[in-house]
Amino acid sequence: MSETTPTAALSRAGVSIWLDDLSRKRIESGELRSLIETHDVVGVTTNPTIFAGALAGGIGYGERIAECSKRGLDVSETIVELTTADVADACDIFAEVFATSGGRDGRVSIEVEPGLARDAEGTIAQARELWDRVDRPNALIKIPATVEGLEAITETTAAGISVNVTLIFSLERYRQVINAYLTGLERARAAGIDLSTIHSVASFFVSRVDTEIDARLDEVGTPEAAALKGQAGVANARLAYEVFEQSFGSERARHLLGLGANPQRPLWASTGVKDPSLPDTLYVAELVAPVTVNTMPEATLRAFADHGLVRGDTVTSEYLESNQLLNAIDGQGIDYAEVTEQLEIEGLRKFDASWSELCATVERALGEAG
Repeated sequence: MSETTPTAALSRAGVSIWLDDLSRKRIESGELRSLIETHDVVGVTTNPTIFAGALAGGIGYGERIAECSKRGLDVSETIVELTTADVADACDIFAEVFATSGGRDGRVSIEVEPGLARDAEGTIAQARELWDRVDRPNALIKIPATVEGLEAITETTAAGISVNVTLIFSLERYRQVINAYLTGLERARAAGIDLSTIHSVASFFVSRVDTEIDARLDEVGTPEAAALKGQAGVANARLAYEVFEQSFGSERARHLLGLGANPQRPLWASTGVKDPSLPDTLYVAELVAPVTVNTMPEATLRAFADHGLVRGDTVTSEYLESNQLLNAIDGQGIDYAEVTEQLEIEGLRKFDASWSELCATVERALGEAG
């Protein structure tokens, strides 16, 4: 495609564009391959909400569900069958991207069941199962960044499995995620695993931070509070990039990188703007930095492709202002730790609800097929 398009410019600036959506329809219609060619998409992320929507739409799943019913698979087994097939096929579509990027991109993520978020052993076991079922080197297994998830991240990485760490909201938890990844790499090396084969991203959520903090600023109700709205999500993410630079510039990380390990790239997630008063490309244009990923809903991707503007690195010169912004919000009586903890709880609750919806959809479809 033209080198002058906004998405091409974003890619040149060091941002890998991933699509935050997947369905059988996208795969079979050629839509996914078209987005690679026209919008510089080099990866895909999924979650329970995305699969619930895809299966509720029903397009492309009828024969597969009928086959699962014929084989006597239950609801959980059918979900694994359908979702791993979608991810494997998407991995095949991205095989060339995977090869030409040296394994950095061309990645497709699949998430462990939300109900395992507080179960480290269960998460580790399902991560291995999903990795084996997809059976593609360019898959990523998504593990939530709960306290229990940290252990699972380490053990899964140590087994040579590439991980997408999801639902990160706070800087402190992000530091713990990086430590879990580095510990996993150290154990992988001790086990004789080639570190260059292990890749990881850390999904730092953006728009949800604004949604929660802006609501609290509205409750404060002062002009000073109103002036701080719509800025916390970007500031928080920019400071996460500072954590990334500091952590992977450490002696510990540099030693592993020197042995062939890959840095765990920051991934900006939840980049669809929730507040219509904000620019629809806000969480893309304001988070441009090298060695990052931005996973976008299709609407955000198309908006940026249409009128996005790349102004170079919009992150690394903004650390001081970002700190000042979060301090000002704290000065309004809004507790950062409380906000990020609540967002993690709500994130898990939303995925639990989507999983229940997905199970109900599949149960109905199996009943109709039987």
